[in-house]
Amino acid sequence: MELGSRPVTLVSRCSAVTLIALAASAAQGGAQELTAAAGLAPSEGQRVVFITGSTGGLGREVARKLAAAGDHIVVHGRNLERGKELVAEIESEGRGSARFYVADLGSFREVRALAQAIRRDYPRLDVLVNNAGIWLEGPRTVSQDGYELHFQVNYLSGFLLTRELLPLLRQSTPARIVNVSSIAQRPVDFDNIMLEEGYSDGRAYAQSKLAQVMFTFDLAAELEGTGVTTNALHPATMMDTDMVLERGARARSSVADGVAAVLHQVEGNDLGSGRYFNQTTPARANDQAYDPEARARLRALAERLTGVG
Repeated sequence: MELGSRPVTLVSRCSAVTLIALAASAAQGGAQELTAAAGLAPSEGQRVVFITGSTGGLGREVARKLAAAGDHIVVHGRNLERGKELVAEIESEGRGSARFYVADLGSFREVRALAQAIRRDYPRLDVLVNNAGIWLEGPRTVSQDGYELHFQVNYLSGFLLTRELLPLLRQSTPARIVNVSSIAQRPVDFDNIMLEEGYSDGRAYAQSKLAQVMFTFDLAAELEGTGVTTNALHPATMMDTDMVLERGARARSSVADGVAAVLHQVEGNDLGSGRYFNQTTPARANDQAYDPEARARLRALAERLTGVG
């Protein structure tokens, strides 16, 4: 089941900047178009790394580290000021460079506009880090597209964005896709995938994170031999990020721990493809991730819900 009659909270989290960009294009009668909110194009020879959810927390620190090493960072988030601040910080260091795009992963329309902007603005994409994610307290919430919000933001939108950017990644080989998942994994219930019954935020989060791993395994098989590799990882347990601390939870690790794990996937050698890592150590995911029928079923569902294919 996808949607039902149970009460839900509908969120509209469009950034004003995003709405202005999209509205201006619509007013001209053209396709929706998103432009960068800050930053400049990369220099020739710079590696291009796109990190979703990079205006804060883990994504921000990974972006800072890679930029300090000389990379060009495609910064993404919903907070205009934080995005502009990060771009300014990176540019002031004088090693790497960055450009910032505003888009809400709770909207497939904005995800498509974001992917279109990246394809338009970049001739290559060396690394895609699907880092953006949510873990929300409170009642069940649905996205602008009508789907349970954790499932859309943590899984479906990453699925859609990756699919939209695959041609660019393929022409940039060797290229990498890094999916930031979690050790918190719970099997996908295909009869209640939008959690209209028995909702809890923990269950919603854990299901969406296992879906990321299943996508990773499925995609790796598809991309075998292309020069594009993809792995998933649990970066660290309960890092001291805003997402954890704002819930009143006790941090068990630092963002620095998570940064090291993500950088291992971006920079490491001989990591293979289609694997799940607990920090930097190869590990076994939930059993459902190894079920080819479950993965095929999830992929068919994602293609239908996102309109990919």
